[in-house]
This record gives sequence, structure tokens and C-alpha cells, in this order.
Amino acid sequence: MNKDNAMYDAAILDALAPCGLDCSKCLAFAGGEIRRHSQALAALLGANFASYAKRMSPMAPALEHYHQFRMVLDYLADATCQGCRKSGCLFKDCHVHACVKEKGVDFCFQCSAFPCHETNFPPALEERWFKNNQRMREQGVEIFYLMVKDKPRYP
Repeated sequence: MNKDNAMYDAAILDALAPCGLDCSKCLAFAGGEIRRHSQALAALLGANFASYAKRMSPMAPALEHYHQFRMVLDYLADATCQGCRKSGCLFKDCHVHACVKEKGVDFCFQCSAFPCHETNFPPALEERWFKNNQRMREQGVEIFYLMVKDKPRYP
């Protein structure tokens, strides 16, 4: 693995956003597991489960809320984002996506101004951004990716 990050697999760039978050684990990612599992669950439940949920709700009160659950499930199943590098960041206040393009780098840690305070992230996300980029700088992008690829996006 290349610790200086000069070259890495294109699949890693498709998965990892410039901030270090794994786009492939995002609920909005079209090619992600969340979408795939949501589609599978929706198919298993079928189009008519709402009527069954209504009839079964006296025995299983949680099913009274099936309509709201189905709205969320359908939202997750219809994910269309192609990832930050192709679709842009879904967090509309993010300044990272445009900045890395302007600076000509793949990740923030590769910029001479890192760490800056121009992300426009809320404090918790800025802390995660900093830690992700610090790890990539220290361990290399490939090793960082191998460390995060099987972890939940939303810890």
C-alpha cells in the first residue's frame, strides 16, 4: 500500500469523500448497501403489506406506524446520490467539496492549509473531518479506507 497517497484505486476515491466520510455507506448513495437492503425489504413486504399491518396492529401495536415506516423505507430505497465527487455534497453548507477542487487535491490533508477552519461544518462533523484526514495523512488513504469500509457511517 502506498503511504504517501500519490496513487490509489479509483474505487476508493468513489467511496471516500474529500472529508474522509465513506459515501458508499451514506443513506443517500445510489450504489450503497442501505439502498440495496431497503429495496430488498420493500420487495419482501410487498405492495399490500399496509393492509396487513392495519389488521395486525391490535396484536403488534408498532404496526400502527407502518405508514410512516414505509415512507422512510421508500426514501432509503430510492437513493440517487453518486457520491460527493460526482454529485456534490448533500450537506449544502459544506465548503470542502468546492475547496478540494479549487486546490487540486483529493483530500483535505493534502492541502498545505490543512487543518483550516473553512469547512463550514458543525463542530461534531468538523471534528470527524479533522480526525479522518489526520488518519489518512498518518496511515495512508488505502489503509484508512480498509479501516472504515466495514464500519457504520453513522456511529
